[in-house]
Amino acid sequence: MKTRYSFGGDEHIFVEVDEEMSLDAFFKSLSMTNAVRASDIKGVTEICPANASFQIKFDPDVIKPADLLAELKALESSAETAEKRMTTRIIEIPVYYQDPWTHETLMRFRERHQDPDGTDLDYAARINGFDSAEAFIKAHHDAPWFVSMVGFVSGLPFLYQLVERERQLQVPKYLRPRTDTPKLTVGHGGCFSCIYSVRGAGGYQMFGITPMPIYDPEQTVSYLKDFMVFFKPGDIVKWHPIGGEEYERISEDVTAGRFSPRIREVDFDLAAFNADVDGTNAGLKEALYGG
Repeated sequence: MKTRYSFGGDEHIFVEVDEEMSLDAFFKSLSMTNAVRASDIKGVTEICPANASFQIKFDPDVIKPADLLAELKALESSAETAEKRMTTRIIEIPVYYQDPWTHETLMRFRERHQDPDGTDLDYAARINGFDSAEAFIKAHHDAPWFVSMVGFVSGLPFLYQLVERERQLQVPKYLRPRTDTPKLTVGHGGCFSCIYSVRGAGGYQMFGITPMPIYDPEQTVSYLKDFMVFFKPGDIVKWHPIGGEEYERISEDVTAGRFSPRIREVDFDLAAFNADVDGTNAGLKEALYGG
């Protein structure tokens, strides 16, 4: 992969590690942003990582653009040889698939969809070669997902499925974006899944909804008191299908301050993953549920 550097106005450098998302590109981007942070380069004011790229904001009165560019290129060589492994956390996220709220919303916007006569899950199942929405849902929650970036709107995670590229679920976005999406909708566009952290416009296919808040600017949610945004790049997510009664129970627990997400610390090694995808995923799920 060939890294591309470009300037954004007088205060930004954009670094594109690769033109397409891959875990290799993500890990190189992560290594470089970690190196920038550790180097404590004077004049750097913000580091913003993305799926296979990142952007640096800097003060041109403190460091010249050309000097910062030279610093970044020097850090790239060490990122190329850095071990692609990390200690991170795996998190269970409950999902109410085929819930009534996203269903009502998607039916209001069928004229903007590729398949006006079906549902988002029916369409996703068909174009991915599944016989039913239920089979697609199983494929969606069976393998873990990797949080590759957080943003676009506050707290929204983009998630990349931890399977071989030929097994990844891919669904195009709506032909025209909706003007409404329920808060905490689990959506999908291209190869990425996401959770809509707030209610608003959106173009991703809607598969379900989670009762677990992931963004709380008031910081009243029990597990968001230290920081208003739940996810961070490198988190691993395991979707957990639930029904309507469990959705209501978790929602009540969240309101009462009783809900705590299931989280375990895990080590993720990219080389081991590439050598044995299913074995690595089985180990991640064992770490989450095995005690």
